[in-house]
Amino acid sequence: MSTGIVTEHPLQHGSPPAWADEWGHDAWGPWCRFQVQNVWQRLRWIPSGQFLMGSVEAPNSPWIEETPQHLVRITQGFWLFDSPCPQELWEAVGMSNQSHFRGPLLPVERVSFDEVTDFIDRLTTLTEGMFCRLPTEAEWEYSCRAGTTGERYGDLDAIAWYLGNSDYSTHEVRGKQCNPWGLYDMIGNVWEWCADSPRKYSSRPEVDPSGQGSRRVLRGGSWLFGASDCRSAYRDGSTPDFRSSHLGFRVAAVPASESPEASVVE
Repeated sequence: MSTGIVTEHPLQHGSPPAWADEWGHDAWGPWCRFQVQNVWQRLRWIPSGQFLMGSVEAPNSPWIEETPQHLVRITQGFWLFDSPCPQELWEAVGMSNQSHFRGPLLPVERVSFDEVTDFIDRLTTLTEGMFCRLPTEAEWEYSCRAGTTGERYGDLDAIAWYLGNSDYSTHEVRGKQCNPWGLYDMIGNVWEWCADSPRKYSSRPEVDPSGQGSRRVLRGGSWLFGASDCRSAYRDGSTPDFRSSHLGFRVAAVPASESPEASVVE
């Protein structure tokens, strides 16, 4: 199982990604930052590893099943935004901001899956050597847990803006405690789009699973939802055209050489 300690990462041999304008290592592990116009965004390294995905017991949920809990292996490490995408970065990339709650450091929301895809494509063209994408559902839960095995990676009020403390609004990103890998707002503030569709769980171990279908997974809970929805394993989903003031996203990044286009060329 992966622990909360990141030991293998690209920076350990003095080789930061080509797109990184700044980089370093702190108590939560390695980080890199890039800049678009005057806006900075930090990413954290998510190492390869394995974890138990889902819940031990079926929750009292009307939505997507979380059982059986099963072993999942993530074979490739990747970089991940340390927060949901803030509105200042969304605008710096050239996107129209239709968020209900407005502020440069508030998470962008009311964004459809297709709009997020457009943003990611633009960001990829602006960051040399970086291929941007959404995390898969498995990558998202693995990153959220960061080596933890409980319902959440910390006390709910300490780590999340949710119905019990949000005052019915989003809040600036990075305002609560981060998880053991330095990721903020993985639970609460806004739901986050994932790259793939909901898949039915089984007890069989899986390697880099990705659901196929027309719907897309939503993860993390939000300012409008209660404690039962704000858990590492909680799953929801919607059609790609859905938009809401409680739905945003965060971006994963890998070297451009690992993009699908590069694989076709090879």
